Parts: sequence; structure tokens; C-alpha cells
Amino acid sequence: METKIAVLASGTGSNFSALVNGDTGPGRVDILLTDNENAGALKLASELGVDSRYLYPGKYRTKFGTKEEEYWAEFLLNRGIQLVCLAGLMRIIKGPLLDAFHGRIMNIHPSLLPAFPGLDAQGQAFRYGVKIAGCTVHYVDGGTDTGPIILQESVPVLDSDQRDSLAARILLKEHEIYSKAVKAHCQGRAVYSEVVR
Repeated sequence: METKIAVLASGTGSNFSALVNGDTGPGRVDILLTDNENAGALKLASELGVDSRYLYPGKYRTKFGTKEEEYWAEFLLNRGIQLVCLAGLMRIIKGPLLDAFHGRIMNIHPSLLPAFPGLDAQGQAFRYGVKIAGCTVHYVDGGTDTGPIILQESVPVLDSDQRDSLAARILLKEHEIYSKAVKAHCQGRAVYSEVVR
């Protein structure tokens, strides 16, 4: 049975594109939603033939307004969405979306969590001097990049690396593993379980 997927993005949409073009098994990207009227992902969605919408996120910069998040959740539920994939959405999800899609929201993060959560994980890793970086697909919970891990991939840090060259190589791995994790979820091989802290 097909799983209808919504991708939420704020930027260029490269992970969105990877999900549309990747092998997600019974999962199918049904719509792109963005909180940024000028997101490059909107143009990409048009080129890929995927429905897309801008929805007002509220007055805050890093989180949703409560009423706005309720509207986003209602919109997705009414559309029959079964899995929500965050792909560079620059907002913290804490309320109505988490409640409506508990255990059915995934995120891709450019570090080997739990190391380097939050913003600019690639820069954090580079400045810390690690020899191995990477990326993680995880389920979203109420924390910042703290949800159950589904899949990870490592990326060696080269002596010649700068922050941007490392980030570019991590991004290529993100494109590979996100569709694999989505496929595992849609096939019932990956399920949400509470993280014991």
C-alpha cells in the first residue's frame, strides 16, 4: 500500500529532490510545503511535477506560531499524508504537528548524532577537529535532534577539508541515506520508539 509523504523545506530542496527521485519503496512524495515564499525548493517542485505550497508559519523566525502550526497539521491530515519528512525546514516543531504525526516525522541532520545537534553541525564538527563526520536520519521528538536514530552514514574528514568541502560531501551522503530510511519506514522495518534518557 502506498504511503503518502509530505516534505517540509525552507531552502534549495536538494534532499527533497533526492526523496522524489530516490527509491522510497511504497512511499511517494505527494507534496512539498515551505515556510519561505522564495525557497528554491518551490521551483524544483515545479520542475519535478510535485504539488507545492507556501503556508504562512507565523511571526517567529525559528518556530511556528501555535495557530499556524495547527493549520499546517490540519492541512496535512486533510490531504491524507502519512509521513512527514523534514528537509532543511529551519523551524523547531514542538506542538500540533508533533501531536498529529507522532512517530511519523523524520529529519535528516548533517552530523553523527548525538554529536553536534542544532545549527551548523558541519561547522561544529570541523571546528572540533573530528576525523569522522557524517549524517543521521532520525525520528523527530520534542527535543532538538534528539529523536530515535534510524540510519547513519560516516564521512571521513580530509586534511584538505574546509567547512564547505566537508559539508558538500556530507550532503551527498544525506541524499543517499534519506530515501533508504524512508523506504524502511514505509515498509514497516523502521518504527518510532521512545528514547530513554
